[in-house]
Amino acid sequence: MAVLVGVAASAATAQDAGGFYKGKQISLIVGYGPGGGYDVYGRLLARHIGRFIPGQPHVVVQNMPGAGSLVATNYLYRIAPKDGSVFGIFARNMPLVGLLGTKQNVQFEPTRFTWLGSSSSLGNDAYVLLLRKAAEVNTVEGLLRPGGPTLVIGSTAEGASSDAMPTVMRELLGFNIKAISGYTDSGQLFLAMDRGEIDGRTVGLSAIRSNKPDWLKPDGPMKVLVAFGRDTRLKEYPDVPTARELAKGDRERRLIEAIEVPYKLSRPFAAPPGVPADRAKILQAAFVEVHSDRQFLQEADKAGLDISPLFAAEVLDLIRKVAETPPEMLRSIEKLIEGR
Repeated sequence: MAVLVGVAASAATAQDAGGFYKGKQISLIVGYGPGGGYDVYGRLLARHIGRFIPGQPHVVVQNMPGAGSLVATNYLYRIAPKDGSVFGIFARNMPLVGLLGTKQNVQFEPTRFTWLGSSSSLGNDAYVLLLRKAAEVNTVEGLLRPGGPTLVIGSTAEGASSDAMPTVMRELLGFNIKAISGYTDSGQLFLAMDRGEIDGRTVGLSAIRSNKPDWLKPDGPMKVLVAFGRDTRLKEYPDVPTARELAKGDRERRLIEAIEVPYKLSRPFAAPPGVPADRAKILQAAFVEVHSDRQFLQEADKAGLDISPLFAAEVLDLIRKVAETPPEMLRSIEKLIEGR
């Protein structure tokens, strides 16, 4: 009898939590401007996840760019309502930034978020160095040539993935490379490449597929030179080496492997800390269900998006793995990310 009462109480609690969402509008915060990879994944999820939340609330996307998504991450952690009506997507390296705790204005502790999961773990994707074919130097050999020309690429904010990886390429691979930071979002970076203001950028392959599909055609203007976040080459690009392959030595390779751990958390979604447990479970369950939904998967496939999800418990395990990185290695990673 006690078991039956417990089951009934649990069902009633779930029903009450579901009632909270009926007629509601949920906000999905995207930590970047419109048009980039995070925005594409965020809007895809927004179009479908409401069907799997009791009460079928309307999900509205709100772009909140700034500081490589740090503005949005801090907002979700400190300011956003903690009632289950807001969640968001931010940069994959924000958990690492939070664990290091040395970047200015970090106001969150990554393990305390109400994690929903990540839509991609780079199963069929990669974070890549994308170059203009017309760039003065556009080969690995050219970038490694002592005294050779310097590749100028664009990035968003200092400490973001687009800024940290050029530092990795310079310090751990030996590339002649310089990053110009300050572009507000991915759309601006794509435009700057198109205009020839910069010769390249680092970006998720799925973002190129969905925003600039013609760029990577055989007669297109761009090429992929290096893949990050993977221990094997992409089947689609068998001639493109991974960063680990190009590491200058064992120490550099170990650092790259540690830095690339967050890339398994490629498109992370989280709600603020302190969301009531019953509502958190509803959001987490909806996140699981939507990633096996036929309509969602068909739309993702049409847009060229990698769907290889991690769910809440797996995300927390991954973050804890990063937290267990030896202190001396974390200090080296910190110096790379901060450009020191």
